[in-house]
This record gives sequence, structure tokens and C-alpha cells, in this order.
Amino acid sequence: MDLAPTEHPHVLVVTGMSGAGRSSAGNSLEDMGYTVIDNLPPRLLALAAQSHDLPQLHKHLAVIIDSRGGLEMDELRSAMDELAREGVLTRVVFLDAEDDVIVSRYEENKRPHPLGLATISDSIGAERELLADLREAADVIVDTSSLNVHELRERLNAQFSDEEEMARPMRVSIRSFGYKYGTPRDADLLLDVRFLPNPYWVPELRDLRGTDDAVAEYVLQDENAKEFVDRIDDLLKFLIPRFEAEGKSYLSVGIGCTGGHHRSVAIAEELGRRLAQHDVKAAVRHRDINR
Repeated sequence: MDLAPTEHPHVLVVTGMSGAGRSSAGNSLEDMGYTVIDNLPPRLLALAAQSHDLPQLHKHLAVIIDSRGGLEMDELRSAMDELAREGVLTRVVFLDAEDDVIVSRYEENKRPHPLGLATISDSIGAERELLADLREAADVIVDTSSLNVHELRERLNAQFSDEEEMARPMRVSIRSFGYKYGTPRDADLLLDVRFLPNPYWVPELRDLRGTDDAVAEYVLQDENAKEFVDRIDDLLKFLIPRFEAEGKSYLSVGIGCTGGHHRSVAIAEELGRRLAQHDVKAAVRHRDINR
């Protein structure tokens, strides 16, 4: 796969929870051709971009900004506005993970949390409060709770290595999941399809998945499923241009059933096909299909 970054000059601001994979994300972006600067104070963002002469040289910069350097939202917004006036596209990528996963990662590597409070849990809680506004303003939120380093690299590659995708004002991710494994933290919209007939109770379908034709046909032939897909299709057609008008560049839709094997998978695939008919390229992924 070609890992060369898009020709459109841009700056990625990589931030998020400590222990959620910022360093791994920086390494992955560096492999994709980005110049990566770690632990940059927000007030220096515009200066760093200007020093790379991004619009003229079509270089690509990723800066890692976190609680170590202080997080002044006003300074960050001001720097991003200045870059926008100079024709440089900026995107905020927020890495997150569940609290117990972050605790486990710190216990495994035996490193102190940068906030250094009495317990790791106390530090995580304080950091969540500190980063709440930044998470809300993020263009892309990546939940790394169930991702290994290679999967995180693939996710970033899918988002930021393709010229057409980077230039598109709105990118859509549709992800199936199983409620028994928890809801995805980074979904903008969560849709529950557990009201549909479950192929699990059909012996010849139980061991298949929603990507198999027999399961998809079983799920989608239900009248409630047909109406559900039609209504969600209409909702997304309504929402996407309005989100674009507000400057939102990324929309994550979670489709959940009990185990994430059958109903949610079939519905996610069908919604991806529907969006393609509206010239919206959606990345369809199935979080729990192999669990």
C-alpha cells in the first residue's frame, strides 16, 4: 500500500489521553511521510508550521500536543485559525481509550502518568476533565481500547494517506459492534438494531456472519429492517451536508446488535452501499465480527 501522504498541505494535531497511543500514532505518521514534532506547546503550532513552509513545499506536519505542554484551547484555536488563513488545512485527531485499559497499560509499562496524582485513576480523571473541550472540538476521535499498534497504523493510514480522502470535507465511518462487548467511545451516532430478528437462532445461519449473503438476505428482507435502513439513509443524507457546513470533517456511526456478528454487520454493509449511491464514501468496519 502506498503510504505517501496527500499532496494537499496539512497539519495534523495529534492529542488525547495519555496511554491511548499518541507515541505509536506519531511513529505511524512518521512512517507515512509526515514530519512529527512531539510535546509542542499550542502557542508554537503556527510557528512550527511556518518553519516548514507547508503551502509552498507541500510538506506534511503532525504535532503531538498533550497535557505535558499545557493545553490552552484559546491558543490552539488561534494558531489553527492563523494556519487556515494561510491556506493550510488543520485537523485535530484525538486518541482515547477506556479507563481500565489505560490503567492496565500503565501498570504493564510501569511508567508514571504525566499528571502524577496519587493514583493512576486520579490522574486519568483529571486529564479527562482537562481535555474535555479538546475532545469535543476534535475532527477525528480514535478509540484505541481494542487496537494493537498495527491496527492503529492501519486506521491512521486509511484516514490520512489518500489524497482524495484528505481533500473530502466529510469522511464517514460505519462500524458494527456487539453491545455485549461495550459501545464504541468514539461514535458520533449509536444505532441499536437488536429489535430485528436474530439469525443466531436459525441453525443454518448461526455460524455465518452478516457479510455472508444468506445472513444479509435474512436480515434485510424483514420489513422493519427495510424501513430502518430507509430512515437512517434519509437521516444521514440530511445530516452530512449540515455537519459539513459547520466544518465537521468526520462522522462515526456505530451500529450495534447483541454480539456484533449478524444484524449489525448486515445493516452496516447496507448503509455503506446506500451512502456510496449518494457519492459519500463510507469506511465500513466490523469491530466484533471475529469475537
